[in-house]
Amino acid sequence: MKAFKVIESPEAFKLMADKTRRRIIFLLRAKEMTVSQIAAELGMTPQAIYHHIRKFRDADLVEVAREERIDHFIETYYQATAEVFEFHQGKGSGRDYTKQQVRETLESLPKLGFDVRLNDEVIDRLVSLQVEKREFGKYAEFHERSEEIEDLSFWARGMAAGFANLLSMTDEEFETQQRLSREFRDALRSTLVEKTPAKVKAQT
Repeated sequence: MKAFKVIESPEAFKLMADKTRRRIIFLLRAKEMTVSQIAAELGMTPQAIYHHIRKFRDADLVEVAREERIDHFIETYYQATAEVFEFHQGKGSGRDYTKQQVRETLESLPKLGFDVRLNDEVIDRLVSLQVEKREFGKYAEFHERSEEIEDLSFWARGMAAGFANLLSMTDEEFETQQRLSREFRDALRSTLVEKTPAKVKAQT
């Protein structure tokens, strides 16, 4: 399993738009599992899970980790092909996938104490800024190169890539990144409604 992988395939975006498939990927990023184990975890049939696994393998999101012989049977253990997937969006399904992720994230904010009102126009703005932020700088390039550094944990590689990305920026590029972050925060704050908890208002 790689630490980091950039995904650009439209087919992969379509697969990840499904909630069940995202749950399977979440499980397989954490540990190696068989089809039967995944099926038991998600309360589904092995046949349904195998159908998803086959599609994941075709899209290079899941791979065979190992095979284990038990009596006359061979158990196949699967794992995700990376600990972290970075989805690079262009037009079409990639943007649709990001929009769905932004909407689901906004819908979860009330559980963290932030009362928000969903607005398609604001969501589209957040998606555009998110895409622009992800494509700005050389973070993905540095993260891939950091895999060659021995004795460095996954999280340390991420930090190293982040530091290198900042160091590689000119002052003008850094200001652009800051501007994008401010615009994203402003758009996000515009979703807040009046009955947001007082302690949250005090921070705004």
